Amino acid sequence: MNAGVFEKYALQCADEIFKNNKVAVMVGGTGLYINAFCNSIDEIPDVSPEIRNNIISNYTANGLAWLQNEVQTKDVDFWQTAEQQNPQRLMRALEVIEATGKSINSFKRNIQVERPFNIIKIGLELSRQELINNINLRVAKMIEEGLVEEVASLIPYQHLNALQTVGYKELFEYFDGKISKAQAIEKIKISTRQYAKRQMTWFKKDAEIKWFNVSETIDLDIL
Repeated sequence: MNAGVFEKYALQCADEIFKNNKVAVMVGGTGLYINAFCNSIDEIPDVSPEIRNNIISNYTANGLAWLQNEVQTKDVDFWQTAEQQNPQRLMRALEVIEATGKSINSFKRNIQVERPFNIIKIGLELSRQELINNINLRVAKMIEEGLVEEVASLIPYQHLNALQTVGYKELFEYFDGKISKAQAIEKIKISTRQYAKRQMTWFKKDAEIKWFNVSETIDLDIL
């Protein structure tokens, strides 16, 4: 799964929904995927598994600082506007320039497409403390429902890009003997808070989003 695949899949689902309903609701999530659905995604060349796996291995071994330095050195154009704390975006940019010799920015057309339906964007806000409480409860529930056991079963595949994400990478550190289980759980909470902050930064840049506090009653007429 990537943003391009998601775009096609989500549009097919929307077509099915609109056959019998006037409204479809998408809830999320990852800004890049939402943008792909709303505005389409640029066609970026495929990258060989060897290049991708080599970058992931180096990132796993050397950390975010190594990854940031690689991107800053090799793709200056992208680095200037990059989410510099987002390893997935940085790894994607690095693999593209290593595979093609061109900045990932050179493949971006920045052309908005017209969808055959109207899109209304609604953003919901919580107080910081409510958000922290919700994240802590969510992590506790994930652990209770078997996240540790799930990650243990995935150890042979921990090099895969899809598993370099919050919740997995922290527990891989635990299974590698680098940190305790309690430390891994606390790191998941911290990483999730950082991810939520990056999400909010991304979405606040979108002037089309109408923001509401979750404690408010939304008057749909104003949408």
